Amino acid sequence: MNDMEIKELQQAYAPELKEGVHGYSSETNWVKPENPITLERLEWFKDQKLALMMHWGPYSQIEVESWILSDEDGDWARKDVDWTSDYEEMKREYFGLNRTFNPFRFQPELWAEIAAEGGFKYLIFTTKHHDGYCMWDTHTTNYRITSSETPFHAHRYADVCKHVFDAFRSKGLAIAAYFSKADWQSPYYWAPGMERGSNTWRGPSYSPEEYPWLWEQFVDFTHEQIMELMSRYGRIDILWLDAGWVKDSDQVKQDIRLGEVVERARQTQPWLLSADRTVGGPYENYVTPEQTIPERPLNVPWESCITIGTQWAFKYDDQYKSGRELVRILMEVVSKGGNLALNVGPQPDGRLPAGAVKSINELGGWMKVYGEAIYGTRVCGPYFAGSCAFTSKGNTVYCTYLYESADQAVAKHVHIPYKEPVSGIELVGSDALLQVELTPEGISITLPDCELNGQAPIAHVFRMQKGEAAK
Repeated sequence: MNDMEIKELQQAYAPELKEGVHGYSSETNWVKPENPITLERLEWFKDQKLALMMHWGPYSQIEVESWILSDEDGDWARKDVDWTSDYEEMKREYFGLNRTFNPFRFQPELWAEIAAEGGFKYLIFTTKHHDGYCMWDTHTTNYRITSSETPFHAHRYADVCKHVFDAFRSKGLAIAAYFSKADWQSPYYWAPGMERGSNTWRGPSYSPEEYPWLWEQFVDFTHEQIMELMSRYGRIDILWLDAGWVKDSDQVKQDIRLGEVVERARQTQPWLLSADRTVGGPYENYVTPEQTIPERPLNVPWESCITIGTQWAFKYDDQYKSGRELVRILMEVVSKGGNLALNVGPQPDGRLPAGAVKSINELGGWMKVYGEAIYGTRVCGPYFAGSCAFTSKGNTVYCTYLYESADQAVAKHVHIPYKEPVSGIELVGSDALLQVELTPEGISITLPDCELNGQAPIAHVFRMQKGEAAK
């Protein structure tokens, strides 16, 4: 492929990926599964609401993810590369990070405890990012956490995926295995000696149509890695597939025959959901907005993945969103029918950043009291309106009235723009009686005096029963 062809490909992929941030598939590209087990599991998925996502690998040592390896993405991905201007040397240094990765303070049980206390219901863990480094004991490559090249290989927790998955399952969380379909370390994908030479981009270094025998080696390699995860690491609830440019497209045909390996995995794990993000079709069981929330409710299963800090990988001086900010994001997502996956990048030594843990603890404390308005709910108009987020469960409607900051004044009278008949309203977490008045614009609630003192809470949550009030 020449430079002109590469530029055309960049333009073709632009709608789905901009500066490392994926777009998301439209509702029209969603294909309703025919398998009744998959449909049942999608209802389970919609009940969960909150996931903890983790991007972790040798790149945590340099605060920059594997995107810096792609020359064609260098204009944005290399903004934090301040130690060299020799990018070929940088690539060699990056691929050598495995030789210094030693997270000896890694405590998977503590991670799982923090997640459970934070109110998370499932984990999305990077088994392999685009750089090809495997966080499990794979037999397909030596570029893995259990290789003798990695200092951590002799540690009792060396098979990171095994210990993370086991620890989180023991706390009742489901498991989603993040897996990059692209592999920039594999000689079957970034094959040396091809026409592109050392000039890299996010796709393969050759045309799969011109070198079908080489592409078949990559397909076999990919299938074998996926099946290792699906057959040797216990129950996996979701196969979360990144690198949406790896697909059978009109630009570069990268058909890895995904359906073949997913159906093979489902012979062992029939409950498995597949999230082949940005691709559409029968194996993108739900869509995945990234660092954004749709403007309106979507009529298909979906999950927004959003960082607790500012980036996916660990960053020493990162700034983390407060518990109040996380609740607001969660309520907008859930009121529009989605799940929220909050990402934290563990430190290179294996600990979770203290700032992120503080925010997770704040979120978890709030969820312990108000989780009934989130877990297992479905959409309810007017969805997300002003300061109000609406959810429903059976004949119960919840309105979460959000406050921007602790300094915001709490009004004696709270207006809720809900115009359907209700038979009763309660304040979740309080036994106080509420005075309620129906207005043409909705419902006016008089808060008890005990709610007016001190700082504004993160939110007031009102529980309303559908139906006409008794006369």
